[in-house]
Amino acid sequence: MSASETATTIEVVTRFENNFNTYDFDLVMSDMTDDAVFEHVAEEGKSIGRFEGREAVREAFASLPEHFPNYTLGVTDIVAHEDRCAVQWEIKWDLPDGGKGELKGADFFRMRGDKICEKLSYLPVE
Repeated sequence: MSASETATTIEVVTRFENNFNTYDFDLVMSDMTDDAVFEHVAEEGKSIGRFEGREAVREAFASLPEHFPNYTLGVTDIVAHEDRCAVQWEIKWDLPDGGKGELKGADFFRMRGDKICEKLSYLPVE
């Protein structure tokens, strides 16, 4: 356990979050373990649930454009200690009426080596 482990965690998680803006979900998954877990807690109808394993997690991530058309995701704050990390983020997307949607949330990560093995996402309930 060291400062270098914390630095690696921040580097990997930052890259991971930024890669969502590429819409390349194979690239996003390259920073996750094969047995990764993604848990998403949000309001009803926003692809909530627990997804386990590479394919299930990738499928959940790939549904983002359906829920948030033309989205952009930005990290607004990040803090880490060793193999744990918390990220505050903001997502913006196109609304059907031509306006922009905006939502803030938080992700909590656990690392195994230089890969993410767990991502827990929390969004406000409206």
